[in-house]
Amino acid sequence: MRHLMSPLDFTREELEQLMDLADDIKNHPDKYSEKCHGKKLATCFYEPSTRTRLSFEAAMLNLGGSVLGFSSADSSSAAKGESVSDTIRVISSYADICAMRHPKEGAPLVASSRSLIPVINAGDGGHQHPTQTLTDLFTIRSLRGEIKDLTIGLCGDLKFGRTVHSLINALVRYPGIKFVLISPEELRVPEYIREDVLEKNGYEYKEVDTLDDVMGELDILYMTRVQRERFFNEEDYIRLKDFFILTPEKMNLAKKDMMVLHPLPRVNEIAVDVDDDPRAMYFTQAKYGVFIRMALILTLLDIPC
Repeated sequence: MRHLMSPLDFTREELEQLMDLADDIKNHPDKYSEKCHGKKLATCFYEPSTRTRLSFEAAMLNLGGSVLGFSSADSSSAAKGESVSDTIRVISSYADICAMRHPKEGAPLVASSRSLIPVINAGDGGHQHPTQTLTDLFTIRSLRGEIKDLTIGLCGDLKFGRTVHSLINALVRYPGIKFVLISPEELRVPEYIREDVLEKNGYEYKEVDTLDDVMGELDILYMTRVQRERFFNEEDYIRLKDFFILTPEKMNLAKKDMMVLHPLPRVNEIAVDVDDDPRAMYFTQAKYGVFIRMALILTLLDIPC
């Protein structure tokens, strides 16, 4: 039995196989419509979610399976004080696979150590969000043809953004990737990401505090929101939330084939007018998330394809 806690749980070769499967699912959906007939996915979401939870549910339903679960801690026995360990031991009797989101870092890992079924980390605090990373990689590969020799700008909340941390960890296994880290000083990428991931693996990066000056360099711009729930001080959130906003004027500075991604939800960091730009790929990215999660479910359940 295998779990997914981090993008590093898969080798680069396994990631490519997973994306190959997702690509085949995208192109031949009918071929996979009954692959999970009789199987159940439990979605245990202790934090609010739209795309991740619904895309997991859509993925399982598209595979012919069924879904059960809860969408907030208040609607589960966690409100009564039940531990994650006890919850997953019970869920293991009801479902064949579980996707778990939790505000505490490491909670899905604890669950996986007690589970009798595969557990997927659907986001744990500010730590990891591996299935969003799989979505990001699959989107990049699908739209660019391959993942190599790219300058990738990561903009916004790089300190608390689990999607950014997971993506950097995954991208350092691909050749020729350069990183431009765009954020206010208070929200810069954590030191362990810089030292243990980027520098240790010999990847080129630079940190800047303005979007305008680097737009023309980028092949991909990965925007993130400034997350209110990650701040202890409301005044700091209000001061920083509008620091970087992508506008049509800024898009005029970018390459003609530059691609804008965003894990969503968007607040105001991307102007709505940018949606009409053909380089804005974040809604396509959300759509591709269903295909890669279908591939992941099939892989973890070891269902022949």
